[in-house]
Amino acid sequence: MKLSIIIPVYNEINCLERFTNNLMDSFSDQNVEYIFVNDGSTDGSTKWLINYKKNYLSKHPNANFILINLKDNRGKGFALRKGLESADGDYILFQDSDLELNPKDSLEMFDIIKENTEMKVLFGSRFISGKLRSNKNFLNELIVKLNSIIFNILYRQSISDLHCGTKIISKEVINKIKLTIKDFGIEIDIASQIAKNQFQIYEYGISYFSRTTLEGKKITWIDGILSYFYLFRTRFIDNDISILLSILYSIIYMVFIATYFGMGIGKSIIIFIFLIIGCFIGLYIINYLHLH
Repeated sequence: MKLSIIIPVYNEINCLERFTNNLMDSFSDQNVEYIFVNDGSTDGSTKWLINYKKNYLSKHPNANFILINLKDNRGKGFALRKGLESADGDYILFQDSDLELNPKDSLEMFDIIKENTEMKVLFGSRFISGKLRSNKNFLNELIVKLNSIIFNILYRQSISDLHCGTKIISKEVINKIKLTIKDFGIEIDIASQIAKNQFQIYEYGISYFSRTTLEGKKITWIDGILSYFYLFRTRFIDNDISILLSILYSIIYMVFIATYFGMGIGKSIIIFIFLIIGCFIGLYIINYLHLH
């Protein structure tokens, strides 16, 4: 079973040597294709990766090592999508290069999925393991847990860590989903596409060593705000025309009913609540009709 590991890199010069040593040591006995996607780094990561590829291939001439250098920074989602264009493994592993997540845990996940061939999707989770954790950002963890709850409500799932960057997905699943988000919202994009296509999502507990902004963490409060837009977009907008029409009709109908209730600000609140209810009614009515 061949594994393609896609590693997005953006300004990680301080982590790359330790990360690559850990990654290569972890997967040294596996049939692996390494795909590094340098997302327009400006801190010396580009030169480091070019030299590393040259040295690595000189020692391992038969190794599958691909380096994609993007001229400009396009976002994590774009980098992963570019990596997928070159991946031909039976399974795809998404692995961050910032040392927050340990490649040894990824190897454990790969061993599990090799032994359970019916398993097509395995997400890492930083919240269900008994492994070492070090989190320096309470607000970030709170948002991740809240977003996971919202996702579970929207998609009738029960996952604990929507935004974990370590994921293993079979090529079969990859070929049936269409990713469109270019930034950190890619984690929402991946999970929502998998859920919509009725694939079971499994989780495995992994260790986590968070960084601060000063230490190189890239995600910001803006990404946190955007995550709610992406949750709404992937559930209610990114659908085929029949679902969109069903949602639109239900919204109009429910808003019309809401206009008969309340006054002033109270009326506006009721209209907003009925609008949300209309979204869910339109979504689940059409899904019920498709199933029957």
